[in-house]
Amino acid sequence: MSTMTINGRPAALPEDRDALLVDVIRDTLGLTGTKLVCGSGVCGACTVLLDGVPVVSCLLPAQAAGGKAVTTVEGIAAAGDLHPIQKAFMAHDALQCGFCTPGFVVEATAFHDRWRKANGTAAPSREEIAAALSGHLCRCGAYDGIFRAVTEACAGRFDGKEKDKHIASPRIEARDKVTGLAKFTVDIRHDGQLEGVILRSQVAHARITELDLASARAIPGVAAISLLGDDRMVRYVGEAIAAVAAKDRATALAAVAAIKLAIEGLPAVVGLDAARKADAPVVFKKSSRKKAGNVSEAAGAPAPWKGNIRGPSSAFSHKAKQARSLLDAARQKRDPLLVEGTFRSGTQQHACLEPHATVASFDGELLTLHVSTQAVSELKEMIAKRYKLDHDKVRVIADHVGGGFGSKGSLGVETIAAIELARAAKAPVRVAYDRHEELSVTGYRPASEVGIALLPSEQGALKALSLTAYGDTGAAINSGIAVLARLIYPAEAKQLSDYDVISNLPPGCAFRAPGGPPMAFALEQGIDEAALRLNVDPLQLRQRWDPNPSRQRLYQWASRLELWRNRKTGGRGSGRYRRGVGVAAGYWLYLWQPGAKVELMVKGGRLIASCATQDIGTGSRSVIANTVAREFGLEPHDVEVRIGDSNLPQGAPSTGSRTTASVVPPILLAVQELKKAIVRHSKAPPSPGSNAPWRELIAASPDLAASAVRPEDARPKPPEIRSPLKEAGLLGMIFGWMMRHFSHVVVGAGVPSSVQVIEVEVDTWLGHVRVLNVATGIAVGKIAAPVLARSQAAGAVIQGIGYALYEAREVDPRSGHVLTSGMEDYRIPGIADTPPIEVYFDEAGFDHVLGGSVGIGEVSTVPTSPAIANAVRNAIGIRLTEIPIRPDRLLAALKGRAAA
Repeated sequence: MSTMTINGRPAALPEDRDALLVDVIRDTLGLTGTKLVCGSGVCGACTVLLDGVPVVSCLLPAQAAGGKAVTTVEGIAAAGDLHPIQKAFMAHDALQCGFCTPGFVVEATAFHDRWRKANGTAAPSREEIAAALSGHLCRCGAYDGIFRAVTEACAGRFDGKEKDKHIASPRIEARDKVTGLAKFTVDIRHDGQLEGVILRSQVAHARITELDLASARAIPGVAAISLLGDDRMVRYVGEAIAAVAAKDRATALAAVAAIKLAIEGLPAVVGLDAARKADAPVVFKKSSRKKAGNVSEAAGAPAPWKGNIRGPSSAFSHKAKQARSLLDAARQKRDPLLVEGTFRSGTQQHACLEPHATVASFDGELLTLHVSTQAVSELKEMIAKRYKLDHDKVRVIADHVGGGFGSKGSLGVETIAAIELARAAKAPVRVAYDRHEELSVTGYRPASEVGIALLPSEQGALKALSLTAYGDTGAAINSGIAVLARLIYPAEAKQLSDYDVISNLPPGCAFRAPGGPPMAFALEQGIDEAALRLNVDPLQLRQRWDPNPSRQRLYQWASRLELWRNRKTGGRGSGRYRRGVGVAAGYWLYLWQPGAKVELMVKGGRLIASCATQDIGTGSRSVIANTVAREFGLEPHDVEVRIGDSNLPQGAPSTGSRTTASVVPPILLAVQELKKAIVRHSKAPPSPGSNAPWRELIAASPDLAASAVRPEDARPKPPEIRSPLKEAGLLGMIFGWMMRHFSHVVVGAGVPSSVQVIEVEVDTWLGHVRVLNVATGIAVGKIAAPVLARSQAAGAVIQGIGYALYEAREVDPRSGHVLTSGMEDYRIPGIADTPPIEVYFDEAGFDHVLGGSVGIGEVSTVPTSPAIANAVRNAIGIRLTEIPIRPDRLLAALKGRAAA
């Protein structure tokens, strides 16, 4: 057959018999709802129906579809009416960034139709849904909502015509995402657009002695070649050397392969242990240290360098000398209350499903970029500064972003390469990373080694605490792990020391609460162990040692949970399967962006809200729409939200949980100004004190505009609401100045907090740990978008489960090559790994913030890994000190105890 049918229309098969169906669908037919992620049939994002049967189109030759009917996500809706699955996904917020959503929708639709034919409206079990969707991955962790959506759709609750049953979605862009209409950076296509590919180093450390581009330039279809890097040195496998733009990706790859490269190999060192050796080759000489990356979202504190070790950075210690003295004395007398241990965590990859990507195009002097970024405003500033361009000559657009988690917060090589190639080729250029690049050179949460010493007094007070952390940062610095223990569990004395261990590996970067999870993994297990030594309930000990008012309320909530009250306290079960319950606490900083601005308009009788922020799946659009609509007594869909464009009023980046806290206050101020303007121009203004009929007033209003900039917070009235930096004293003030001037962010008063209680089951024969139940309590003030906040919290827990149990980058210690370079190698949680998750919001504590809302994304994931480890300790009586808690590690611990 020379044709196939796609969504009911005939389509020609490609002449190239090796062409894959996904490429024909996306590139030839422009049906970009079908996403390409893994390229190996693991993630499910490219799923389509072939004669009604789900298949992964990234593995299927297009020729195999000859004479058959192909249905993509764009073809799921019948005659313009959404399928019950699509309606259920919208209603239950069964999505976040939306990049994986089309694949889930297609697979779930097939499951729904099969299920309904065989079972009517009987609801499928959680296990049946998980089995059906097990071939799909969501890095945002939207599985909890997906379970609810599929259950409800199969039970018939979304039957009927859409016009007869309005579907209210808490996420205002949900319809575009469930139908495949949402356009991400990788979906952008300009006329004459070229493909860019980057030549990367295949050695861990070398000096480039020759770079001959002539053979590559001679290949037909090659439009431009640009050199990247400025010192002819490569310090890790995958470092960018040059970039090529060509008519298609295959030609660009051929050109990259044709570049003649001569290098002088240099001694290399790979990994935390090797780089700390006295004779380890040095990665950065003193003159080149500024080239090191940054694994944090802020400028790091000053610290000395010695070889590959930067540190100690101990600016936030409190009476460090006294802490050392107390701990040394306890060691000498072998104090049974002294808790000591070394805790190690693996490297966690961001594994965004939409790869890092940029499409650059010049129109005269105007540079327009579509970028998968977490910071359209900040990226515009960086590009204008780097290329010495006027600000009005740079525009950054990010309509939809397929995940970020911290890895897309800065100016990346993909953007630099796209700009330089587009300028040289005088044509639009797209640079989109493949999955190997995405899992190797785009950053990661550094592995760590944290030594802890904790000394309670006989009366049960916390006398001394010491944390010494080594971050496996690769070619980067500023791991900032131990420092985060400064603002929780006040002790008589604290010694907190951070070391960066630099090696010939790609640089790490910020990852959702950078430094927080490895700090909590050590500290919260230390607190748990102290409770055992003191024979005290672990929750009660935290209540005793932790005066923070938000967490005090969360401890009270946790103590009332049946999950906690019914736990066993012996710490050692029997039989093959053993269950345990653990608890852990966490916090993050309350951050907000000075200068963040929101503009509100009445235009053509409709409300429009504009801000140059972006939505990476966190729900920024809906937060803005909800806030405006609530103030006017309207529905969120009555408000048009314009974001994701640097030409709009300056917004906040989607990093550090600062977006909501940065946009809600100026919205509220702008609303008041716009209301005054509407009343002033109304032909029939409402009488004083009446409830203005805003819908009618807006419809009759002339075009008006009002804007506001994020104000300073009111001085907090309750004495317990304090600035964490003030608690840190003078050094905290210095840190705050650095945050504001180098990171353009303010650390506000009050501490977003979380407490998690988690139940696990341990298979002592196979070493497998399964999370059974999670209860997470979160204190971040008033919730601006409750359903979306719940999705954020649940997704953060799921990423924490991955960190605790599955995720670890593997590297060849000799060559420096990343071995976990595909989604089949790098294991992230799937839907079957998702337990029931109870989310509780404590909405007090931030009344001094206009609107009362602060960020949720970071604080929700900090306690998950230690809560799981504490639950494992409760189940089997052994404390696991290294994550991920792999079966081999757990079995070795059990075997070691048996031998002892």
